[in-house]
Amino acid sequence: MTTKVSQRRAEKPVGGEFVRIESVFRDWVSADPGARFAAQEGRYHLYVSDACPWAHRTAIVRRLKQLDDVVSLSMVEPVRDERGWAFAVDSGVSSDPVNGYTFLSEAYQASDTASEGRVTVPVLWDRELGRIVNNESSEIIQMLNSEFDAWGDASLDLYPSELKREIDEINDIVYEYVNNGVYRCGFARTQEAYDRAVLGLFDTLDALDERLSTQRFLVGDRPTLADWRLFPTLVRFDAVYVGHFKCNRKRVDDYPNLSGYLRDLYSVPHIASTVDIERTKHHYYLSHAGLNPSGIVPAGPDLDFTAAHDRARFSAA
Repeated sequence: MTTKVSQRRAEKPVGGEFVRIESVFRDWVSADPGARFAAQEGRYHLYVSDACPWAHRTAIVRRLKQLDDVVSLSMVEPVRDERGWAFAVDSGVSSDPVNGYTFLSEAYQASDTASEGRVTVPVLWDRELGRIVNNESSEIIQMLNSEFDAWGDASLDLYPSELKREIDEINDIVYEYVNNGVYRCGFARTQEAYDRAVLGLFDTLDALDERLSTQRFLVGDRPTLADWRLFPTLVRFDAVYVGHFKCNRKRVDDYPNLSGYLRDLYSVPHIASTVDIERTKHHYYLSHAGLNPSGIVPAGPDLDFTAAHDRARFSAA
């Protein structure tokens, strides 16, 4: 049955508070060969924006699981206007390698002709059926982690069964108060809504910094999905959220453990290539005219994610 995108509503403040609307394409790619969306090499495609933290997490897991040749990927342009996410067009040729779309909204229309809702990234697209499978990043990363192991790195499990409960618990907190919390700060429409959001954000960052004072990663002794869900928010924090979203009580750089943890994750092979701070800044500062009517993109801050850290001390035997 086709999910009706027309039932979606664009995010808008409720009582002054930003409320994120849930993703609606929630089908699942499965390693079961009899599944409707069976995992197959070359069948699926990821539409992402490297500027978007929700899409960034899917690009990270795809890279870590060595699925570059299994699940293809393409980028939309970083700046989004009232028409939504767009593909670059050169001499009339779209940069979308799968469908030749000009706007990502065309993928939503192709999947549901009644589509009227907000168009978001990431999108997991099925080439065979010509429709969106899933546009919920937290579910896409789980699929990438486990359902394509016949082709990817099956030795790497970012969501091990013995840690799932703890990973889920920390993910719930991080999503509510950090991942989505920065948006609740930035798009608050009353002082009261902003005050609640910023208090929850920094209370949680304080708690995470304390947690990371005694362990290298959020859960277990190696990075899991919990870390790769937090990382995209942290890596954007000082460059974008401090100023653009008014999350300026502290910077990540002011936290001794969170800052080292961020640099530790950034140093993981292949992760640095997924981060583009300049494109990220252009997205936020030029896509939200209501927050930045001048359209000026700030020059700073100067960030060095390659600076030394001492996180390896937790791995010492």
